[in-house]
Formats: sequence, structure tokens, C-alpha cells
Amino acid sequence: MDQAELTIDQVLKRDIPWEAYMTTKLISGTGLQLLRRYDKKSESARAQLLDEDGPAYVHLFVSILRDIFKEETVEYVLALIYEMLSANPKRARLFHDKSLENEDTYEPFLRLLWKGNWFVQEKSCQILAWIISARPKAENGVIANGETSDSKKSITTINDVLKGLVEWLCVQLRQPSHPTRGVPIAISCLASLLKEHVVRSSFVQADGVKLLVPLISPASTQQSIQLLYETCLCIWLLSYYEPAIEFLATSRTLQRLTEVVKSSTKEKVVRVVILTFRNLLPKGTFGAQMVDLGLPHIVASLKTQAWSDEDLLEALNQLEEGLKDKIRKLSSFDKYKQEVLLGHLDWTPMHKDLAFWRENIMGFEENDFQILRVLITILDSSSDPRSLAVACYDLSQFIQYHPAGRVIVNDLKAKERVMKLMNHENSEVTKNALLCIQRLLLGAKYASFLQA
Repeated sequence: MDQAELTIDQVLKRDIPWEAYMTTKLISGTGLQLLRRYDKKSESARAQLLDEDGPAYVHLFVSILRDIFKEETVEYVLALIYEMLSANPKRARLFHDKSLENEDTYEPFLRLLWKGNWFVQEKSCQILAWIISARPKAENGVIANGETSDSKKSITTINDVLKGLVEWLCVQLRQPSHPTRGVPIAISCLASLLKEHVVRSSFVQADGVKLLVPLISPASTQQSIQLLYETCLCIWLLSYYEPAIEFLATSRTLQRLTEVVKSSTKEKVVRVVILTFRNLLPKGTFGAQMVDLGLPHIVASLKTQAWSDEDLLEALNQLEEGLKDKIRKLSSFDKYKQEVLLGHLDWTPMHKDLAFWRENIMGFEENDFQILRVLITILDSSSDPRSLAVACYDLSQFIQYHPAGRVIVNDLKAKERVMKLMNHENSEVTKNALLCIQRLLLGAKYASFLQA
């Protein structure tokens, strides 16, 4: 059978020759006794044994994974551990018992991430995630079992574990070991581990944030909805971490999250996206971007729906108030700059508001005419007819209202770029390119009669 499609039940139906392993001294007599009492027994019987002697079983399982390399046996022991922890994740604390402080409980799982088949990799990843999440607070950056062992071999530190695990998770997101399960298992583990600052740091350093963004898209099937939810959960957890926020600000994360929240009916997905928006609202230019993306209207629409989650309702109210406050604080010129810098122009009211141009025309001189330069760049770089038309119109307004507008626009070599657009296939573009050229040639004094 293909190991990628193995199930826990199939693996646990095997008969492992424990006695032969004792004969070859790969397990001890005590280990054999523990296995005979535990293996193939009922769930209640195993639970009682773990309650009575849990650390001994952890020591035994880890020792087998360290000393025995036969694939069927490795898979079997991983299945036993997975079954033990999935039934009660709190049992992961057993791996941090003081009696195991000289035992390197992490090394076998970390090694198997890279050397095993898919079943081995997947179970090692899930088990590691449980163990890491259950660890006590480390002292001096070393895991609870982080002393030097009797064999004088250095115990794996939390940084070693996290660096190795995050590296493997990023590999799965880039080139999955399994075509359908590689990405979901990586996202699921990240959603659990990114609660910790050190994991966020390792993930950002590994350039992992950009691997999440393509996964943020509307979903329909149950499987894809779960993947979307856990991806958005990762983004929410990263929204508490400043270096990650810097990347989110320069990607299309906000636009993708907006598309998801507009189309999703799954309450848990909407909740985690709204909580992310609430976190990002006061950061940098996120608030202005949210306004531009029409989030105030989307939030108002979401509030009319019958949600049962009180956290979601509270977050919607807080986001709505935050957006209203942001709109009040954003001057019209701030909003205009934000629209231009994003490179997607539309006929928002300010473009044709004569008072806007009269009141803000000198603001265009900021940062060596940065906004004007970006407008001219849009003429070259954009393929969107609406953006091109609005850019031409805005240049014509700058010429009209700035005392030296005609000279400045000529100095910035805009004339040639606008002239090219006079032959554009879109009539809206040609109309506004013509207006711009007329004002450029005539100057403000003689062009005041020209209206768009």
C-alpha cells in the first residue's frame, strides 16, 4: 500500500515482533513488559496505564523511535503516540515530565520530518505541534528537558525544534510532499503554533508570510473552507507581530481578506477576518486602505445578518466605529494620496470637486512632487482604462490650479505620455488625454473655459 494513504487504524492492525527486538537488545525487558500491558488493549485500559505510568511510556516510545529504524515499526509507534495524544492532547505534557529531563524527546520527530515517508512526516509534524504547544515555559531558552544527557549529546533546544519545524512547514507550502495533504497539514500546524512569539519570528525570518497570501481566496467545499479558515487564523495571529504586519502592508492581503469576507457565509471565517481587520485598522496605512476598499459598507451589510457569535458582533461594532473615526481623521488629500499610491484610480467625488483642488493644490509639492510623479507613472504602467482616464484628468486639474502647473508637468516629461493615450481604444481615456493636452498647451489662463 502507498504509505501516503495509510491510516492509523491500518497501521495499528499490524503485529510488531517486540520479543525479537528485546532479544536483539533494541528494547529492554522492562520496555517489553510495558508494551505487553499496553499494545492491542482497549482505550480505557491504555488510558489507565498512561495515568499511572505515562512518563515511562513516553520514554519507551521515544527510545524505540531513536533506536529502531524499521519503517513498519516506526509507523506503528508514531500511530500509538498519535492515538494517545489525539484522544487527550493534554497528555503531551507527559513529554515534559521532570523524569525525562535528560531525554531528547524532540530529536526523533524532528529527524523523521525529513527522512520518513508521508505517513511518518505527517504524524511527526502533528505530534511535534502537540508537544511544543504543551511545553512549560522554558528557562534560558532551553526546553524543559534541555540539559546535557548522560551520553554527552546536546539536547535539542526549543530554537532548534522550531527552526526545523518551521523550515519543514515552509517547504510543504512551497513544494508539498503530498499533493492534497501537504499544504493543509502545514497550515493546520501553523494555526496552532503561531500563538507563540518565537514561532512568529521564525516564520517571518523564513519568509513564510508570502506563502499564506495565495491561499486567501473564497472557498466552497468543506475541505477548502477549513483550509481558508486556518489560513486566515494564521494571518490573524501574525497581525499581532510587527515584522509580519510590515509584509502584510506591502502585499495584497487586505484585498484578498476583503473578497473573502464579502463572499463567505461561514461564521468562523467571517469572525477571524473581522478580528484581523480590527487589529490592523490602527496600523500604518491599513485604515485608509480599508476605507478605499469599501469596508465601511461591507461591515454595515454584515451587521444586518443574523450572527450567533457574540465576539463577532462586538468586533463588527468596534470595526465600524474605528472606520468611522478613521474617515473623520483622514483628510480628503490623505485619501487622495492613498488612492494614487495604490495605483488604482476611480471617479471618487474628490477628483471633480473644485474645492478639493483649490484647497489641496499646494499639497502636491510634498516630497518633491511625489504624488504627481506617481500619477505620471500610472500613465505608463497601468492597463486599466479607468485609472488612465482619471490620471489624465487629475494632471489637467493640476495644470489648471497650480500657479506653475504647466511648467512642472512639462519638466516631468508628462506630455509625451499623455499624447500616446490620445490614440487609446477607450473613449474615456482619449477624452481626458485631450483635455490634459489642451490645458498643457494653452495654460491655465486660457484653458479655464475647458471643462471635462
